[in-house]
Amino acid sequence: MLIAQITDIHLGFEPDTPDEFNRQRLDRVLAELSGLSPRPDLLLLTGDLVDRGDVASYERLREALDGLPFPVHFALGNHDERATFRSVFPQAPFAGGFLQYAIDDPTLRLLVLDTLEEGRHGGAFCDERARWLTERLDEAPHQRTLIVLHHPPMEVGIAWMNTDPAEPWVARLAGVLAGRANVVGLICGHIHRAITARWEGHIVATCPSTAPQVGLDLRPLDPDQPDERALIIADAPGYALHWWNGRELITHWDSAGEKDVLARFDARLQGMVQHMMAERPGRAAAE
Repeated sequence: MLIAQITDIHLGFEPDTPDEFNRQRLDRVLAELSGLSPRPDLLLLTGDLVDRGDVASYERLREALDGLPFPVHFALGNHDERATFRSVFPQAPFAGGFLQYAIDDPTLRLLVLDTLEEGRHGGAFCDERARWLTERLDEAPHQRTLIVLHHPPMEVGIAWMNTDPAEPWVARLAGVLAGRANVVGLICGHIHRAITARWEGHIVATCPSTAPQVGLDLRPLDPDQPDERALIIADAPGYALHWWNGRELITHWDSAGEKDVLARFDARLQGMVQHMMAERPGRAAAE
C-alpha cells in the first residue's frame, strides 16, 4: 500500500489571488504525485488546508483536487475552520462534530484524528475525541493501524513551533495509544518540515509542507527579544510517501521539481544492479 501525504497548503495566504504562490506550489506537487509509478493508493491532506478558514480558499482547494487519479482524504489543522470546510466538502465524514474517521483497507487501517481547537495554534484532543479513538482501536485490536493527525504530539526543538510535552491533549492521546502494539506509527503535519521521532514507543513522522517551510533553527528563543532568525524559508514544496510493505511502514520525503540526474539504470550500470540484487535471499526464493 502506498500512501501519499501533503500538508500545510495554506491556500488563501494571498487573499483573492487564485494564482497565488501557495497554489502554484500545490499544483507542482499534485502534478508530480499524479505522474508517479507506482501510483499512490490514496492521498492524505493533513491540515492547514487553507490559511484563513474562508470559503473561497476551500473552493480553490476543491478545484485543485478535482480529477486526481486517487482518492483524497482530509485532516484539519489550526488554520482550518470546521463549519466552512464542511460547507465546501459536505461529504467529509464527521463524527460528533469532529473530522474523525477510519479508512479501512485489508492491508492497513488508517484512523484520522481531529486536533483542531479553533482559536488556538497548538493541538487539542478532548475526552470525546479520545473516546472515539479508543472505540475504533478496540473494535479491531489486531489490525495494523496508522494514526493520522495534524499536530505532532512531541517536542521538535524549533522553539516557536514546539508542542509542550505538558499539554493535556498530549497525555490524553498517549493514554489511548498506550500498549497498542498494532499501531504502526503516527503521521502529522504542522511543523512544515520532515522530522521523525520516537514518542511513547511509537514512531512519529511529520511531512514537509507544500507552502513555504519553517527554518531549521534549534536555538532557544526569547519571545521578548527579536533576533532576526529565519522563521519561514522557501525550499521546494514537499510531500511524503508512506509505503506499507506488510511488515513495516517506510516513509520517504521528496520535493516537487526537476532534479539533476547523475546516473541512470542503463547498460553501463546494469551489471552493478544485477550483482546487488542477486545478493538478496528473498529474490532467489521468489524465483
